[in-house]
Amino acid sequence: MTNRDVRVIPANEAGCEDLQAIFGERGAAAHCQCQRYKLAPKEAFSKFPVSERSARLREQTRCGRPDADTTSGLVAYLAGVPVGWCAVEPRPAYFGLRRVYRVPWEGRTEDRMDQSVWAVTCVFVRAGFRGRGIAYALARAAVEHARNRGARALEAYPMRTEIVDLVPDDLAVGAEGMFASAGMIEVTRPGKRRVVMRIDFEGP
Repeated sequence: MTNRDVRVIPANEAGCEDLQAIFGERGAAAHCQCQRYKLAPKEAFSKFPVSERSARLREQTRCGRPDADTTSGLVAYLAGVPVGWCAVEPRPAYFGLRRVYRVPWEGRTEDRMDQSVWAVTCVFVRAGFRGRGIAYALARAAVEHARNRGARALEAYPMRTEIVDLVPDDLAVGAEGMFASAGMIEVTRPGKRRVVMRIDFEGP
């Protein structure tokens, strides 16, 4: 299986039913609905109903609205089957990155409200479709998506895969290798488990 076998489109061009097929009905992805970095501190994640998270995801992605000007991610298909999701949009859109999580900022001075810097916060592939290059295709598509929409740079905050105590849910933020294959390089290592990776775009 190669990346050429995977088709990746902006999430607003995907049907909402396809999006929910990826997240499923059970497990961490279904529970989160990609809202962990989106909720404000006053919106306690553990008490926020899944139905509301799902509604917010639909609104953020503009799924089923191909004419929408913005979206919050990408959807991957394999032979017409929706199989993967990648959250990618301007970094300030992630309230958690701005106010809660220290990972992006450790050892760096950055304008947290710089709309020209985009971020990837989640790369998720459905069970049964992993190990087929889909996550790598999503990482590469995220780079092109951000570049084509005018980003000055794109960042990701993956786990270091040499850490032996990782569980599958830890890798929802992605792994180093997939972003390295997309041309991103290490910026900092804010902890033993995480690395900040980035690509800066030059010209159009």
